[in-house]
Amino acid sequence: MFDLICRQRHWGEDRVIYEGQNGRLCTIASAWTDIDPGDEFRLIAAGRAAFRTVDLLALCDALDRLAEGLRSDDA
Repeated sequence: MFDLICRQRHWGEDRVIYEGQNGRLCTIASAWTDIDPGDEFRLIAAGRAAFRTVDLLALCDALDRLAEGLRSDDA
């Protein structure tokens, strides 16, 4: 356990800043902490589902756009 100093974006990711040994400030990725409640899908799926439905639908949309681009390049 550690005392949270603040939470900021560093090196392109969400990180928490805390006081380490000897009063030194340290950072760690917030994803490695319990600062945010767990993702409900992951909690309910309990490792039984690799993908969320919304992510699969977004992938389908991206693939459709890619296919359209490829078809228009052939014309």
